[in-house]
Amino acid sequence: MQVDFGRTSEDYARHRAGFPEAFFERLVREGVVRPGVRVLDLGAGTGTLARGLAKRGGVVTALDVSASMLESARQLATSEGLSIDFRVAPAEATGLASNAFELVTAGTCWHWFDRAAAAREAWRVLAPGGRLVIAHFDWLPLPGNAVEVVHALIDTFNPSQVAPYVSFGHDVGIYPRWFHDVATAGFTALESFSFDTVVHYSHEAWRGRVRASAKVGAALPADEAARFELAHAQLLAERFPEEPLAIPHRVFALLATRP
Repeated sequence: MQVDFGRTSEDYARHRAGFPEAFFERLVREGVVRPGVRVLDLGAGTGTLARGLAKRGGVVTALDVSASMLESARQLATSEGLSIDFRVAPAEATGLASNAFELVTAGTCWHWFDRAAAAREAWRVLAPGGRLVIAHFDWLPLPGNAVEVVHALIDTFNPSQVAPYVSFGHDVGIYPRWFHDVATAGFTALESFSFDTVVHYSHEAWRGRVRASAKVGAALPADEAARFELAHAQLLAERFPEEPLAIPHRVFALLATRP
């Protein structure tokens, strides 16, 4: 199935929750993020991770293969008074200088890459002693909750199997295979952390969040996406009429060092 997040960049920018403040605070405490650190953010999307790093003093270059996603990211950064160097380029071949960065990040996107190639490229652009952070911020399907029910609805409209949805720990938000990816590329001092949090959505915002998913707005034809939207609104009215919806999420992060 062809997935193009550029088709849903507006919903992605407006409704997909970025990493919570506690995630960035943890990176600051770990000494990973500090004023002046040279950062390369891979698969930046609408820039939620890049903006959080820039707010904390990072000198950020952000890459994505989708020009429309980066345009949304650029507008959001400008509205927040942030200076970020946005560039259209793949994670596997950035075209940037070797040893140029002290920190490389990838936020909820590593599963879309050629992971071995992306790990080698992260090694190449990092200076010795530099850190790689692969992080995810996933909603959690629990028995009977809105996430589990919407997953079932999505599958009725789009039964195609998208690899990141059916493997790599999507349903639990923990990604053990990433350890092998980075160790194979030569990274050492691997550590990880995770914690849970809740994101509150109005019905409108939740529908936008779901539209910005790989199997909905990024893949369905326009007429099917419209049919899905009507069905989703009806499901919420019948099964989850309360507002705001309290949607459980999990943060996961893997930290690795280039010797």
